[in-house]
Amino acid sequence: MAGENSSFALLLDLAKETSSEKRRELLRQVTDVFLADGQTRTEKEAIVFDEIVGAVASDLEDQVRVELARKVAASAAPIGRTARRLAMQEIEVARPVIERSRALSEGDILDVIRQKGQDHMMAVTKRTDIGESVSSALVERGEDNVVASLLQNNSARIDRATYERVADRAMTSPVLHAPFVKNQQVPLDLLNNVYLQVESGLRREIMRKFHGVSPAELEAALEASRNRLSAAYGAVPGDYQAAVQQVSDLERKGALKPPVLVQLLREGHRTAFTVAFSRLVGVDFDLTQRLVDGQDVDALAMLCRGAGFDRALFVTLCLLIGGHEYGMAKAEAFGKLYEQVPVAAAQRALRFWKVRAKSQSAAA
Repeated sequence: MAGENSSFALLLDLAKETSSEKRRELLRQVTDVFLADGQTRTEKEAIVFDEIVGAVASDLEDQVRVELARKVAASAAPIGRTARRLAMQEIEVARPVIERSRALSEGDILDVIRQKGQDHMMAVTKRTDIGESVSSALVERGEDNVVASLLQNNSARIDRATYERVADRAMTSPVLHAPFVKNQQVPLDLLNNVYLQVESGLRREIMRKFHGVSPAELEAALEASRNRLSAAYGAVPGDYQAAVQQVSDLERKGALKPPVLVQLLREGHRTAFTVAFSRLVGVDFDLTQRLVDGQDVDALAMLCRGAGFDRALFVTLCLLIGGHEYGMAKAEAFGKLYEQVPVAAAQRALRFWKVRAKSQSAAA
């Protein structure tokens, strides 16, 4: 009771004081007493503290409010209104409260996201109690650096729909590539979707994740991929139909086998090569065309390895696709690249792209 009376006496003195200097000192005394570690505060005390401290704190200079915010952030006292007021102030004051205060409710945090700017949202990403609603709101309103910080928070809970939105953004945002790939909870099919957009080191990270996945997890991911994919064909080359006919003729003759790919490239039938490669590997034409046009040898190595092409064939294809840009000096490097791709991981990744090809074919 004596402690409670002491707290109330300080609060009353603070409410009545008009001198700025004395207010600052009284505020420090009040917060030191009221927010002391291990002290249990009643709802009545918290209400009085919230009302009085909140009323005087807004009139004090930044340094004092920053000091108050740090104390509030570290306290377990039920002072939600004070915490909320501080969280809505300029970022220097708000940051410690937003990042650490247990007095802020999820509703308070959502209001911060809706009403404040990117700096405040960045502070939200540092919390240890981020739920799915908060994650969704951060992805909806936050810029890429905010979303990247959210992905790097291992305690944040993020639902499937939010991961899908991040995956879509990652297709055009390099800032999101590493945080997205390294996040341990990203669904496998969404990792596969960004494979072609990320650099080689991150591709190896994705392959490692495929390598360690169980058959049950793989099937679940494949099903998710089937449910999400839709047709998204771009323009095809002018000789596409003739190329399809040429490859179909080869298939009827039983000649559509991996070695024929080299023949098609050497004869200058690039579109027919792309159609034939797509059929032999089991992926869609659009994907193969992008890889060949972009000379994406990393992804081609994964497809060839997963389809069981031999090393020499892969090296020859790479040299022919590159034309004058690639000399024989590149052959050894291509061979090493091919050998570094884990067969099992490549086969798992290839299954995703086969699902994509079947989904697009059915939709078309």
